[in-house]
Amino acid sequence: MANKKRMKSCLLIIGICIHTFSMAQTDTRLYDIIEAVSSQRIEADITTLANFGTRHTLSDTLSETRGIGAARRWIKKEFETISTDCSDCLDVFYQKKLVKKETNKRITEDVWVVNVAAVQRGSKYPNRYIIMSGDIDSRVSDPNNATSDSPGANDNASGMAGAMEAARVLSKYTFESSILYLGLSGEEQGLFGGKGFAEFALAQGWDIIGVLNNDMIGNIKGVDGVISNKDFRIFSEPVPPTETAKERGRRRFYGGEVDGVSRQLARYVFETTRTYMPEMNPMMIYRLDRFGRGGHHRPFCDLGFPGIRIMEAHENYTQQHQDIRTENGIDYGDKIAYVNFEYAKKLTAVNAISMARLAWSPPNPKNIKIGGIVEASTKLKWDKVDGALGYKIYWRDTTSPTWDNSRFVGDVSEFTLNGIVIDNYFFGVASIGQNGHESVVVFPKEIFR
Repeated sequence: MANKKRMKSCLLIIGICIHTFSMAQTDTRLYDIIEAVSSQRIEADITTLANFGTRHTLSDTLSETRGIGAARRWIKKEFETISTDCSDCLDVFYQKKLVKKETNKRITEDVWVVNVAAVQRGSKYPNRYIIMSGDIDSRVSDPNNATSDSPGANDNASGMAGAMEAARVLSKYTFESSILYLGLSGEEQGLFGGKGFAEFALAQGWDIIGVLNNDMIGNIKGVDGVISNKDFRIFSEPVPPTETAKERGRRRFYGGEVDGVSRQLARYVFETTRTYMPEMNPMMIYRLDRFGRGGHHRPFCDLGFPGIRIMEAHENYTQQHQDIRTENGIDYGDKIAYVNFEYAKKLTAVNAISMARLAWSPPNPKNIKIGGIVEASTKLKWDKVDGALGYKIYWRDTTSPTWDNSRFVGDVSEFTLNGIVIDNYFFGVASIGQNGHESVVVFPKEIFR
């Protein structure tokens, strides 16, 4: 009997050590994904898109060689080719919505805003979606000019090419959750493609756990003279606009002003990049988008979905929304010559590994509650979720932008952090699945005593 007890204890210790070791390791498949991203294919896709002349939302839809119609048909065909190569693993389709000319000054005639989608269904959670989006359309100085050449090589053929390349690479793998590669139209006219697709997803009852909007991922030389192929920005809003008055009131007393779902998604991409691509410098920007400007993640955020914008750090405004011309020795226009394809490859890889980690992770823990008022410890409770082998508690200084401390607490539904005073930190909980992949950290919304 004593020998059996010793044997059981030894096996338990070995099991704990093996689990702890595996939790501390990185998943080598993610390094394979990084290596598989091709700058040559991205360059070819950007070149093809730029060669459609213009992709203005109101441009030609009948020509096979020019205009947004030709561009979106080509994108759909490319997704279908990718699907064929992975034994029809992608569901490729158009999603469209009619936008009336009286909507705003940039819609001069009724127009169908048509998006192109390719869904890679998850094996276990098919209704749980991670989205990578790029924009199909382009523009020149006059937002209503639908005929002049507008190659839009960086803005935003780069983001669209990134989504297509991510599909080529990730379609070689099987994921538990669904991944959606998305080409959105109507961005320059008022974010109409994103609005239409977000409403479509809501009507379908999709559980969207992350929207990674890529808008300009190919420029490394800023208008301020800074040149860097390592820096990139992650824009995210602090809390969703859909929060209730009760939630807003609670934040006054318990915190969470910078801990909404989009901000947690941004931290997830930040941490993934630092772990698997340490040569890159992700910059967390505490703002929905650039000052006074907008991107196609916003319509998803408007409906309460977590969404972020991933883009270059150093913009060059002489190459954005500009007629192609030369003035005072300066070349204007968004041309292929100004796109750095190796940099676009890096940011595509950032997206690909972030989506892979999320798609391999279990669902977020549910109904997280926190307690510890006037105590020398912090207590957390949560509901277990399917697919989680255990849970990890995170905490950070209230002034820190990232989750800096963590503790794996096992397959439990509550835990007390002794000696850690609740007043001095913010806390969150993540689900841990196979290979150590974990969900986005979830900030507690309920208090218990």
